[in-house]
Amino acid sequence: MSIENEQYADSLYKEDLDLIRVRKTLAANGMPDISVADGYGRLLTMLVAMSGAKQLLEVGALGGYSGICLLRGAGEGGRLTSLELKAEYAEVARGNVEEAGYGQAVTFKIGDGKASMEQLKAEGRQFDFFFIDADKEGYPVYLEYALALATPGAVIVGDNVFLRGRTMNAARVGPAIQAVRAFNERIANDERLLSTVLPGYDGLAIAIVK
Repeated sequence: MSIENEQYADSLYKEDLDLIRVRKTLAANGMPDISVADGYGRLLTMLVAMSGAKQLLEVGALGGYSGICLLRGAGEGGRLTSLELKAEYAEVARGNVEEAGYGQAVTFKIGDGKASMEQLKAEGRQFDFFFIDADKEGYPVYLEYALALATPGAVIVGDNVFLRGRTMNAARVGPAIQAVRAFNERIANDERLLSTVLPGYDGLAIAIVK
């Protein structure tokens, strides 16, 4: 999908005040503006709603943009566990999720996402929907934990799987690039998953656990 196509698609939708607030708070707090693309945020809401997921897990809260999108899809009874490395980011996300009306539906866990997922596994937790949008070197590990924590039929989504073209550039061999390539290959070939990769924006991997 070209940038022009993406811009046209986004222009069809009215401004979303909750999500605009997220972007403003990112700027105000000196945080990177790397939330999920608008079109994929809408898709997250739809995927959660279509799958009927109620127990949601996201790896990487940032300012709460994806959290709001996920909780919108879950509706009444939906619960989000949000993993965030940085406490200051989690506080910004918490404020934005509360402003959007979902403050009682989210729990933040601060620290390394892999350690948090190991704890959730030890607790016997299970989830219906996963959104992975954190450090790229961790993607293969996050996917393995998601599979361990997934209910049958759970949806697993990973953002930025193209890394702005670096994933497809054979000359680029940095650790984050190699990790995302491994994640993409596992998404495509793991027999436990039914999957696809969407080529718009910066690439989005979507899989259903069989």
